[in-house]
Amino acid sequence: NRPTIYLTRPDIPHEALEKLKAACDVTVYPHEHPVDRDSLLKGVVGKDGLLCMLTDKVDKDVISAGDKLKIIATMSVGFEHIDIEECKKRNIVVTNTPDVSSDSVAELTTSLALAAGRRIVDCAEAIKQGEWVYSWSPQWLLGQGLHNSTVGFVGMGRIAQSVLRRCIGLQIKRALYFDKFHPIKPAEEMGAVYMPLNDVVGQADFIICLVNLCDETREMFNKTLFTKMKKTAVFINTSRGGVVNQEDLYNALKNGIIRAAAIDVSLPEPLPKDHKLLTLRNLIVTPHIGSSEISVRIAMGHLAVDNVINVTTGKPPRSKAVNM
Repeated sequence: NRPTIYLTRPDIPHEALEKLKAACDVTVYPHEHPVDRDSLLKGVVGKDGLLCMLTDKVDKDVISAGDKLKIIATMSVGFEHIDIEECKKRNIVVTNTPDVSSDSVAELTTSLALAAGRRIVDCAEAIKQGEWVYSWSPQWLLGQGLHNSTVGFVGMGRIAQSVLRRCIGLQIKRALYFDKFHPIKPAEEMGAVYMPLNDVVGQADFIICLVNLCDETREMFNKTLFTKMKKTAVFINTSRGGVVNQEDLYNALKNGIIRAAAIDVSLPEPLPKDHKLLTLRNLIVTPHIGSSEISVRIAMGHLAVDNVINVTTGKPPRSKAVNM
């Protein structure tokens, strides 16, 4: 018998979807938006596998409804939307799609650092607002780029190491990092120096946050940490919205505690269009597009599908299970 799979979206890359349909009997939620709760609870019943997205809450009730599940594969790097402990109890393999998007997220992170540092979005807005009165002014819209700067990393995993390589190419002066798993040998071989968290944020011109979201990191970037930063500091977050206290970030930017920031993640997502963060000219907000490249999405789709096919046919997953 062919494995039976429930897929929570129809708009995964076409090539990956066709590969899944060739190997399995697939039930697809038909709408191009996150699956509703009732459909998910009904859809997993009797299925061998669930292929889900970051936007799907796969909690104990969903896992219980999936009475025959062998694998829950998420087409994302993050897996905090899945009840990992419950899957362990039921011996259900959980996989994600690591590594394939690291360079993509690193490119966006570096781009946001440059854009916020050099005030690129602010400058574009100035033109739209009719503020470009003289052809040139010596002190107007001055920013500061990455060259000759000190870059501080909070979290030094694969993506941060990829950002570091790009920063070195842009001729930064030095790189500092904080990571609870230090020493991180690949980063130190590139010249990064480990320091305690307060020293990293206190000395850096750019603070780049690339940590996992957990109880330890939840709202770690708050008033206390922002006030330790230089007034000229630029804060970048492309990890998870929950690691930042957004009220404290707003106040830090509004009151000149730090110079600028750029975030690709927020709470909630999507951020309401009338949210007060969006009133700040010294903040860039992008809609969680870290891995939004055509080639990366195709690779993520194939990896998730391969994991599903492998596990439901008795083989090991292509990427390492996150709960085994």
